[in-house]
Amino acid sequence: MRGAAPRSDPSYPQPVRSAEIRVALSYDDVMLIPQRSGIGSRADVETRTRFSRGLEIAVPIVSANMDTITDSNMAIAMARAGGIGVIHRFLSVDEQVAQVQRVKRAEALVIEDPHSVGPDATLTKVQAEAERHGVTGLLVVDDANRLLGIVTSRDMALQPDGGTRVTDVMTPRERLVVGRPETTSSEALELLREARVEKLPLVHDDGRVAGLVTIRDLTARMDRPGATLDAKGHLAVAAAIGVRGDFLARAEALIDARADALVLDIAHGHSNHAIAALEAVRRTVGDRVDLVAGNVATPEGALDLARAGADAIKVGVGPGSVCATRVVAGVGVPQFSAVMDCAEACRPLDVPVIADGGVRAGGDVAKAVGAGAETVMIGNLLAGTPESPGEVVTRDGMQVKVFRGMASGPAAAARRAAEREDETEFFPVVPEGVEAVVPLKDAARRIVADLVGGLRSGMSYSNAHTIREMNEKARFVRITPAGLRESHPHGVSYR
Repeated sequence: MRGAAPRSDPSYPQPVRSAEIRVALSYDDVMLIPQRSGIGSRADVETRTRFSRGLEIAVPIVSANMDTITDSNMAIAMARAGGIGVIHRFLSVDEQVAQVQRVKRAEALVIEDPHSVGPDATLTKVQAEAERHGVTGLLVVDDANRLLGIVTSRDMALQPDGGTRVTDVMTPRERLVVGRPETTSSEALELLREARVEKLPLVHDDGRVAGLVTIRDLTARMDRPGATLDAKGHLAVAAAIGVRGDFLARAEALIDARADALVLDIAHGHSNHAIAALEAVRRTVGDRVDLVAGNVATPEGALDLARAGADAIKVGVGPGSVCATRVVAGVGVPQFSAVMDCAEACRPLDVPVIADGGVRAGGDVAKAVGAGAETVMIGNLLAGTPESPGEVVTRDGMQVKVFRGMASGPAAAARRAAEREDETEFFPVVPEGVEAVVPLKDAARRIVADLVGGLRSGMSYSNAHTIREMNEKARFVRITPAGLRESHPHGVSYR
């Protein structure tokens, strides 16, 4: 052919020889090797780790930024369990901001901006506001935000007339027990117990509201000492953004809502537009919030994102249970090898790796952490929990919820409707994911506890007291298909 480069020309793509194609491994291809251990109990290991460079969590479990996995309900559950949730981005900016705010209001030592109504509000309006915000009571304030009283669900239940003014049923200011802005949590708890009330408004000398302390939040803090909290004692939450369209404005809005980390959400993170978007977000937000970027499956991809400003790297192309990228596009790297390669590349830069996808049991969490990940991102195992988004439906006599990959046809259609973007820029012509149903499961905290229990066992077998030690000490052996069969219960009938 005229103009074609000769095969001897080094610029001409050379054939790849089979001897140059290395073997890559999945979690099922390897086992942790038991080592001499000084750990007497799995309770003696410490699972605290980093989600990103500046954000620590008590357990290395992250809920995936998928629209059938993480909204505010899941994010609240994950933070309470010691992990963190990433609220998906397939919402309007205002809707996603509201989701973040709901997490932040779920628990706090002090609610700094408590929900309130004016003195002329009717009970119908008060009830609507309480339901909208998911609270059991509202402060009543004047135009200058001076405290006039409190109205609770009990007050409303005793008055059937929805047109009644709130001032006619509220507990007025002179009968309330209040604290000052500097009231400590122990002082607030004592005041609440002595007065046998559930809510303690904090007020300035001039009567303006400074915040609100609730007995529920104080006792929850004592019951859940390992919850993931921000610097002000609110539950921590991350939120996903895209790499086109309104992503910079969305990032600013989420930071204003006090999101603790932003996750750049794109299937192929090792692309020029993903790297450019990451650099643009970093320039825009500076160091106000940690940035997580991905997804990648190679050390080159991880390094490029780390150098572009990422505070953590999300690793995984195609391992998810509802992802079909490896079949449709023929692209991906088996997850164990991808995590190990990327973690090794990121370690000198002190950038944590998040192993995203492919986890089916606690043993896979242990393998991912042993391969170098500091956290794992979970989708399928949290699908069908009470906290996952979506309605419960009955199919073939079984109660189920929908679970779908974010590159599936239905998810792509939902994104087109929500974002109104040029679909040729964002959405594949051929879906690279599937939509499925999963049976209802236990609460998310139970799933997390089971996964962390398996991780603790794997750490004790590896003589690893901490996640960092597990990253360094874990040793592996490759197994055959016969070895995999031997690893599972066999030769028995299940009851």
